[in-house]
Amino acid sequence: MKKILFLLVLLLPINLFALESYVVMDGESGRVLASSNKDEKMLIASTTKIMTTIVALENADTTSVVCAKDEIKSVYGSMIYLEENECMTLYDLLVGLMLRSGNDAAMVIATNTLGYDKFIDKMNETASRIGMKNTLFENPHGLDDESKNTSTAYDLALLMRYAMENKVFREITSTKKFTTSSSIKTHLWLNKNKLLSTYKYATGGKIGYTTKSGHIFVSSSTKASENLIVVTMKDEDQFNTHKNLYEKYYKTYDKYKVLDRYTFLLSEDYYKDYHLYIKEDVNVMLSKEDKIDIKFEIIKKKEVKSKDVVGYAKVYVNDEYITEAKIYALKNENKDISLKRRILNLFKTH
Repeated sequence: MKKILFLLVLLLPINLFALESYVVMDGESGRVLASSNKDEKMLIASTTKIMTTIVALENADTTSVVCAKDEIKSVYGSMIYLEENECMTLYDLLVGLMLRSGNDAAMVIATNTLGYDKFIDKMNETASRIGMKNTLFENPHGLDDESKNTSTAYDLALLMRYAMENKVFREITSTKKFTTSSSIKTHLWLNKNKLLSTYKYATGGKIGYTTKSGHIFVSSSTKASENLIVVTMKDEDQFNTHKNLYEKYYKTYDKYKVLDRYTFLLSEDYYKDYHLYIKEDVNVMLSKEDKIDIKFEIIKKKEVKSKDVVGYAKVYVNDEYITEAKIYALKNENKDISLKRRILNLFKTH
């Protein structure tokens, strides 16, 4: 009986036993293409440092010089091995944080930018602002002894999607090798994200591991202008899993422009004296079987200033809300000119 059970186990993919939660997300629209237990709260280890990096980028000058103090003595594990009174730019610290998962770098960044407590508050404020409803940060590094950071696969995908909108973050997370000189010594860092070297479409990410959390991995990739984000939680074969998920969903889905800012036309009697427009295209990854629908939600305002938001074009796929575009109003000073402008927009190339 034991032999039969053993053979049955060998026939099944090992990842099914190890992979507790995952998400595959369209990095542009935020659509979840595939998932399992996506809202299950877990410890997130060093994937925390994605948030640490984006908070630092949004609230401090990367060219400023930061010096390590005794805060580096409070952490252990992955380090860039800063010495007390060692100084380097915030940018270099962020590279060390992301490439080598430096817990000492995390402490120096949080303590010397906003101040430790305010930095943690800002991490949670940012999480709330971008829709991470099941996330709590208690520290900037991800160690989970005295304080703990918890999140979900879905929330971490939202975080990576948001972070990848930042040019400097994209630059840092895609760096494979980095050399810098501090006030004391020269550092050489190789990125622990092996996917950058083994999968040609990989654009960044962050690994995390503690005994309690297991292996956590958040990554991003771009193939032919299509952007995907993958998050896996408690998966020991994470690099192969991410590569396989990317290849599967790039084959299954293609990017479609469902709203075009140049050809967007909306007739609205309530705003008949205004030209209604959207500022950005809306692209969504779709399969051949997907059914798409766009619903317009108009806000009726008594007084409208030019460039006011007067509604939303909401995109649904298979009756599920995916994303939206704000609709703006521009006063038509001359209706004939407005009509000509709309006709010309139909023939614009982009």
